[in-house]
Amino acid sequence: MRFWLLRGGVLAVVHAAAQTVVAALTVRDPTGQGTIAAIVLGVLVGAVAVWGVLDRWRAVPRPEITWLIAALVAGWGAAVLGVIGRSVFVDQTGASELGTALTGGAAFTALLVFVPAGVGLLAGKWLKPPTGDAAGRHAQRGGGTRSGPRS
Repeated sequence: MRFWLLRGGVLAVVHAAAQTVVAALTVRDPTGQGTIAAIVLGVLVGAVAVWGVLDRWRAVPRPEITWLIAALVAGWGAAVLGVIGRSVFVDQTGASELGTALTGGAAFTALLVFVPAGVGLLAGKWLKPPTGDAAGRHAQRGGGTRSGPRS
């Protein structure tokens, strides 16, 4: 599976679920919307940044292009899924909201994915990449086979 498809699909579902949960909680408590939205936004941004760090650490090929395409997929996917989620679970949002979601909402979601991923990729440069299989690491620590006769 292509790396961007996995990242984009997962983040589209996660962002759409977050939009739906925030909308549902806002309907129930309109005064607490700012706090809820800030917490959800922080969690989403943090998760993407950590995933970016892990991609750089694991040496994923062409991570910048992967995250760019994933951000676009996540933006459009979250827009469509968010409208569907709100229409089913919250307030019967109609198809008229789809245009706004596919332009402004998708662009905002794409930025919420691409910018933290870029920061994570930059931070991941300072981590030492994995060296290979477990046997190779075991041998580097002084383990492995002994040479010479056994006593």
